[in-house]
Amino acid sequence: MSVYKVIELIGTSEKSWEDAAAQAVAKARSSLRELRIVEVKKLDMKLDETGDIVCYRARLNVSFKYED
Repeated sequence: MSVYKVIELIGTSEKSWEDAAAQAVAKARSSLRELRIVEVKKLDMKLDETGDIVCYRARLNVSFKYED
């Protein structure tokens, strides 16, 4: 039987929400083992004072196998 832990990550990108999510997963993959599921929880954008998009943000729940 396995146990999995879920953490929340926020990825950012100047290109797109997809790239923001991919950035977060790439970072998680570099430091965590046995990633299982990534769930997109929220998408938003940061705007500058004129209303132009500065960056896209993707909030993710990432699960991975928990080891003692």
